[in-house]
Amino acid sequence: MDRTDRIGKRARVAGWLRRAQRGDAEAGRDRRADLLHEVVRLGWPVCPAAHPLEYGCSCDRVGCPSPGMHPMSSAWQTQATLDPAQVDRWLDRHPEANFVTATGVAHDVLDVPAAAGELALEALGAEVGPVAACGPDRHLFFTATRGTPVDEDEWWPCELDCHPETLDEHPGLRWHCRGSYVLLPPSGHPSGATVRWIRGPETALPDPLRVLDVLTDACDTVGAGATDTRWLMGR
Repeated sequence: MDRTDRIGKRARVAGWLRRAQRGDAEAGRDRRADLLHEVVRLGWPVCPAAHPLEYGCSCDRVGCPSPGMHPMSSAWQTQATLDPAQVDRWLDRHPEANFVTATGVAHDVLDVPAAAGELALEALGAEVGPVAACGPDRHLFFTATRGTPVDEDEWWPCELDCHPETLDEHPGLRWHCRGSYVLLPPSGHPSGATVRWIRGPETALPDPLRVLDVLTDACDTVGAGATDTRWLMGR
């Protein structure tokens, strides 16, 4: 093979790799859009979030305590939407953004250490609803909401994610209800992992008190100290 042939072969290989990478990127974008549209169809409001960037966060906060794990805007509660067209506009405008779902409207989320989550998955069996792995160290158990969105006075507020620097102070069970949010698959986690579904969102949402009972026992078993969740519920 002469030099011209070798150059031509390398160019063809490089072109094939570029096309394959473009195809993978497009497939990833389509998969992300499909997952977001699925939860919107279920009535879960969503909005765009920051994403991990190198060793920090895409937001402009110096030393962000929760890189890639908070909404882009402080007005996220009013931005959260069920409009698939708006979701598509966000995806086009912010191709690298993570997405969160606002809790306390269509669902609550019980957020526990992964070790406790694994125990609870086994204990709950068929009773478990949607569950996501949020990085290597947390599991998110989606449940029916204890709030009543038609009567705002009955909602249980949660300040957890309005002040993300408090996350490390509460390493056990966290109850995300009104005023909170969680990352949705396939968001990027600061650990480098991808938030993923263990049981998909199409699974029926269980009663939170039953799940809470099992998760509390699981957290106590692994020593995560989930004995008092009153602070999460504004009580």
